[in-house]
Amino acid sequence: MTDLSMPQTQTRTQSATGKIALRWLLYVLLGLFALYYLMPLFVMLTTSLKSLEEIRTGSLISLPREVSFEAWKTAWSGACTGIQCEGLRPYFWNSVLIAVPAVALSTLLGALNGYVVAQWRFKGANIIFSLMLFGCFIPFQVVLLPMARLLGMMGIAGTIPGLIFVHVIYGLGFTTLFFRNYYVTIPAELTKAARVDGAGFLRIFWSIFLPLSLPIIVVTVIWQFTQIWNDFLFGVSFSQAGTQPVTVALNNIVNSTTGVKEYNVDMAAAIIAGLPTLLVYVVAGKYFIRGLTAGSVKG
Repeated sequence: MTDLSMPQTQTRTQSATGKIALRWLLYVLLGLFALYYLMPLFVMLTTSLKSLEEIRTGSLISLPREVSFEAWKTAWSGACTGIQCEGLRPYFWNSVLIAVPAVALSTLLGALNGYVVAQWRFKGANIIFSLMLFGCFIPFQVVLLPMARLLGMMGIAGTIPGLIFVHVIYGLGFTTLFFRNYYVTIPAELTKAARVDGAGFLRIFWSIFLPLSLPIIVVTVIWQFTQIWNDFLFGVSFSQAGTQPVTVALNNIVNSTTGVKEYNVDMAAAIIAGLPTLLVYVVAGKYFIRGLTAGSVKG
């Protein structure tokens, strides 16, 4: 018995050792990929903390010999975006004023649309949903001229409300898709029972569907916030001086520098412009994954 059991024990030990080796190999590969992916951010951060003299004489990937936040101060409140040298600060708050209402409105309207299409069946509902879904795949460039004319007719061209309107309209297809796919598998009997008890359209939506929607709301908010904050084309096309978002200001800072190129200021400005979306994913990234998983399981 002892002689027969020894080969089995050795086989199990070898198998366990092989699994551990493969696991560590996987961890090493993932670590290398993560380092490769994070290297640009590392270079941006270290460059933003260096002086121009150190940037010229030092290595691209070296740590700063003397940490300086002067480039960050300049990028926030002193960098020139053309003839004005106000930094990113006013444009950063423009982006906040654009993103927050646009995300809230597109999420609410998408939830209502998804609720109607998924639970309140009516003639032509699938056609309307298909048309809205088709709108998700229309390139930005196609809608520039029609949207510009519409904004002019409404009298909100070149304004922050105009940009909010653009982002809400363009994001409505995505938000409707997210909520419709989430709501479609919620039992219709729940709606029927509520209607029997006298609940109306809005009451059912507010008291039953919204409390169940937290995972997909998180997904939608993160998606919409990222798309709106990082948008450049709509921002540069439908804004004017004083209403431009931070992405347009960042482009102007990088391309309007005269004399000595201030790479540290450019890097600091790029990090400042991308910091809100980075923080959103760091803080709510796990909820984003949970929301996607919940939606996929329900769908």
